[in-house]
Amino acid sequence: MTTRRSFLQAGLGFFTISAAGALTTRNSRAAAPFARTQAPAFYRMMVGDFEVTALSDGTLPVPLENHFNNTTPDHIDAIFRSVFLRSPVDLSVNAYLFNTGSKLVLVDAGTGELLGSRLGHLVTNLRAAGYKPEQIDDVILTHIHADHSGGLTIGGKPVFANASLHVNRRDAEYWLDPANLESAPEAAKSSFREATTSLKPYIEAGRLHAFADNASPVPGFGSILRPGHTPGHSSIVVENTGETFVVWGDIVHGDAVQFDEPNIAIDFDVDSEAAATTRRRALIHAAEQGYLVAGAHLPFPGIGHVRTDSDEFDWVPVNYSAGG
Repeated sequence: MTTRRSFLQAGLGFFTISAAGALTTRNSRAAAPFARTQAPAFYRMMVGDFEVTALSDGTLPVPLENHFNNTTPDHIDAIFRSVFLRSPVDLSVNAYLFNTGSKLVLVDAGTGELLGSRLGHLVTNLRAAGYKPEQIDDVILTHIHADHSGGLTIGGKPVFANASLHVNRRDAEYWLDPANLESAPEAAKSSFREATTSLKPYIEAGRLHAFADNASPVPGFGSILRPGHTPGHSSIVVENTGETFVVWGDIVHGDAVQFDEPNIAIDFDVDSEAAATTRRRALIHAAEQGYLVAGAHLPFPGIGHVRTDSDEFDWVPVNYSAGG
């Protein structure tokens, strides 16, 4: 009769033999070189009848204590140490592909060639997930910062050759206006130039479509204007068979700081005061409604729920599932 004890004892016996074999093998062969790379980074789950695939563009080590404002570097460093992080902290760049059964809709497009070799892996991971860039029907941008729009164009050619591009009208007017480039501080001018370069092939092909505040950029996909980070920064809302999934954009940068202290903003905001107000409203709404959230800079795959706690808010990542 097999009992729990006998099963475990048999397993331990197997482990002992295996371990001995492994030790013998290890002693007879040279050590392998360090790989220093991860497996292709994509993660799938269902939202109603839609399949969503989180796609990693990569991670970038960022000295966030130098970029958060309404705080001090020492305070941010203390927060990081309390959660076993050291600066610079690897910040994820995530995008999300929705397979509706009839269309492939990509929300955000990664960095392309704009931010170095640690990033720019979205297309590689898209292919690893079983798709080709030319299969994408629509790309929706939460906003036109380089880490969301840079992957649209490589070498002057559109990466998503058959896709229509959708962006909030406020963001398109802000980033593509030559007058705004001219009047911008020198340090900010590159962002305007990158926006123009990334969107140009789609504009020239007549495939750039600007959507109104809180409008539906694509049938089945809604939006919520959440300004501050950029003028037209918008969360993208997918509702299907009673389930809701909201691609946040840049409501939060990382998960260690801004859930507990939403008033802490970041230098990448066009208007940090407005962004802080927007963040609190977004956190309250997500906690009250209980829907799934996907964050562009939350640790990959960046999907989870928001709840309230004694320190304001808390991030609860989805439980990993192997699918099937």
